[in-house]
Amino acid sequence: MNFIEELKWRGMIHDVMPGTEEQLQKEMTTGYLGIDPTADSLHIGHLVGVMMLRHLQRAGHKPIALIGGATGMIGDPSMKSQERKLLDEETLRHNQEAIKKQLSHFLDFDSDAPNAAELVNNYDWMKPFAFIDFIRNVGKLITVNYMMAKDSVKKRLSGTSGEGMSFTEFSYQLIQGYDFAYLYKNKNCKLQMGGSDQWGNITTGTELIRRMYGGEAYALTCPLITKADGGKFGKTESGNVWLDPHYTSPYKFYQFWLNVSDIDAEKYIKIFTMLDREEIESLIAQQQEAPHLRPLQKRLAREITVLVHGETEYEKAVEASNILFGNATAEALRHLDEATLLDVFAGVPTYEISLNELHNGIKAVELTTEKAAIFPSKSEMRKLTQGGGVMINKEKLTAFDQPIDDSYLLAGKYLIVQKGKKNYYLVIAK
Repeated sequence: MNFIEELKWRGMIHDVMPGTEEQLQKEMTTGYLGIDPTADSLHIGHLVGVMMLRHLQRAGHKPIALIGGATGMIGDPSMKSQERKLLDEETLRHNQEAIKKQLSHFLDFDSDAPNAAELVNNYDWMKPFAFIDFIRNVGKLITVNYMMAKDSVKKRLSGTSGEGMSFTEFSYQLIQGYDFAYLYKNKNCKLQMGGSDQWGNITTGTELIRRMYGGEAYALTCPLITKADGGKFGKTESGNVWLDPHYTSPYKFYQFWLNVSDIDAEKYIKIFTMLDREEIESLIAQQQEAPHLRPLQKRLAREITVLVHGETEYEKAVEASNILFGNATAEALRHLDEATLLDVFAGVPTYEISLNELHNGIKAVELTTEKAAIFPSKSEMRKLTQGGGVMINKEKLTAFDQPIDDSYLLAGKYLIVQKGKKNYYLVIAK
């Protein structure tokens, strides 16, 4: 496959340096992308770059994922309004190992193929680099005028915060530029990729390679992903959508993709899945014919959840979704782990009752009126129960005075009360 053509139809190219496509067609080319190790998990904002590496490897080229241990200790000023917190080495090493594990879902690191992926950390070659040596051998090759002309620098210096930019951050593009030069010399790496906000840093690298080694190197960036409504991609009310299931459960991860708008789904399915053009165009046509069935969102959510969390977690997420929006059974509810149960019922009205009182059993009518004010009166609760409209843990209540005891508890402390088809309540026994 033609790597550039593949990225073009997927909407994944913002800038590409002249000669890049010719280089990729000429020979197997090593290309790298930097990942900021400020956390021990990637979030979905990283996925565009990771998918670029995946496509690069699929096209027969060699991907390098660079963990920015050294640059992570400084903080990239690109499109940032203030300095970042600096990390210590122990934290960086921990983050690196966690990130490699996640990247292995996307890239082949372990085969003996000539284009097997590699993971490197720029801290390994920057740590022993003496400051005097760096400013003599690297700093003298790039003028301050050249560095000041970069958008990332100009925006910070002309910002309204008045904080300006420290020399530490100002040096960032030199260090990133040197990374490219180091990989060019030691790994025959001729391509750097990144988000469009990285163009200035990447081209500093190509300039360094030219001045240090008289070599030719190339650059390619992808657009920064946005949402159709102007909101920030990958951000929810609770923060970033992470790949680590401890930070974002597979259920919440799946729900994020399932709930994107039609416009965004059409864009994201090209970027975040490996489906081919024909299949994506077929799904877009299905969406236009029956948008209420949401075939694009369902397929997008399936593909990316399976890729990140595996088939089993995907199926659990679908089953959990059916609890609120489908005809799920009591058994399905009991299968949920506590974290997913709380994710599924996040935002529903919550009541607390005494666990001790449940030992001997409480009549359902008292539980849902006196102990938890789900119904305004006993008569209303009785009437709806007789009409088959009250469920506890997805099982229809057959009698309004049915005793409810601690054997009903999910995960040892929860009851799910359903009033009518759509009204859910979470009762917590403490």
